[in-house]
Amino acid sequence: MPPIVTLTLNPAVDKNTEVGHVVAEDKLRCDAPSREPGGGGLNVSRVVDRLGGHSTAVYTSGGFTGAMLESLLDDEGLDHTPLPIDDWTRENLIVYETSTDRQFRFGMPGPSLMPSEVEDSLTFLRDLHPAPDYLVASGSLPPGAPDDTYAAVAGAAHTVGARPILDTSGAALREAMDAGWYLLKPNLRELEQLAGDTLGTERQRIDAARGFIERGWCEVVVLSMGASGALLITTDRAEHVRSPTVPIASRVGAGDSMVAGLTVALTRGLDLGAAVQFGVAAGAAAVMTPGTELCHRDDTERLFEQIRDDA
Repeated sequence: MPPIVTLTLNPAVDKNTEVGHVVAEDKLRCDAPSREPGGGGLNVSRVVDRLGGHSTAVYTSGGFTGAMLESLLDDEGLDHTPLPIDDWTRENLIVYETSTDRQFRFGMPGPSLMPSEVEDSLTFLRDLHPAPDYLVASGSLPPGAPDDTYAAVAGAAHTVGARPILDTSGAALREAMDAGWYLLKPNLRELEQLAGDTLGTERQRIDAARGFIERGWCEVVVLSMGASGALLITTDRAEHVRSPTVPIASRVGAGDSMVAGLTVALTRGLDLGAAVQFGVAAGAAAVMTPGTELCHRDDTERLFEQIRDDA
């Protein structure tokens, strides 16, 4: 088993196209579409692979779009394990408006999982052998999956001895908090929702995150702050890792790239501070790429050295 396993319970085939103008009620003649794998955990695994790491992507897959997703992952040479479901894997639509340089992203809710399919996913994780070092659960939950599903995922990670990492939002995040995560990666809005308060200063954000740690919700919080970088918080450490200034082509995939970068760095033996620096570098590198393109390794390595020099 590779050192990283990612879980995507609501993957997607992302269909990308371009059009001159997005106009209501007009027939829009788009360019020929391209298709890419989508969903938080799959994107994390794809970036891990790009950064020279090794992971296995575990994800649900059903119907014609599920078969298409599996084929796309095969084409990328990704180590992946589909978990069969009856309903069809979702397909999202991303439209780039060439006249305004704007991107329109239409996300679908995903297939409805049956209770047995949720349980099959958890059983698969409990049977991982040998255990990975890290189990990364990322992305939204599909219809049919209970809000506390990620709490059960953390339990499966503890069962096999893997360190669980979570990147999600909304009810899926709230209901997973007390499961004992190794690392949580919220953004500021998600941190404020969990804290039940507006966190306008860095001190307030650190105190809120440390409150989560003191309650046993996690060991580490990495607060992603977009162009401002990330804030690493543990019981005895608070460090603001600033993002380098880069040309912005698209912000899509920056969060997944950050999670992948920091997890790869941890498997290489880097300490938490350096791992978050590498994650911020990967996130910044993703911003430099157009559309739904993820980060490139050479950009990530270069920006990592820049962050280290500036620290």
